Amino acid sequence: MAEQYRVLIGKPGLDGHDRGAKFIVRALRDAGFEVIYTGIRRTAEEIAAAAIQEDVAAVGLSSMSGAHLRLFPAVIEALNQAGAGDIPVLGGGIIPEEDVDILRQAGIQAIFTPGTPAATIIAAFTKACEEHHRRHR
Repeated sequence: MAEQYRVLIGKPGLDGHDRGAKFIVRALRDAGFEVIYTGIRRTAEEIAAAAIQEDVAAVGLSSMSGAHLRLFPAVIEALNQAGAGDIPVLGGGIIPEEDVDILRQAGIQAIFTPGTPAATIIAAFTKACEEHHRRHR
């Protein structure tokens, strides 16, 4: 990765399980990304505000609680309302296969479920960041 990309990893909602999110934070950092981690139990508005304040090229969301169909689109809506709807959003966690297309239609660029190789996730974040940077040059 020639350019260091800045990304944000957020845990929306009341989900307190962050082992997976912390794993992704470390994997992205080890791959050369600058990573901002919001911690657990954040609102969609808090995640969007942090993404804008930190000038990130992508947002990653993690949900283990089953509320992804409500929470992930809420983050996209919060970004749109704040004028930052061009920031790509990727998501992961315990997400049933039947929810993947629904989330993609809601604007989530990529979905990762348990067992997704870290290299696949890193490649998706790299692609999202590259596309974001191309649009902003």
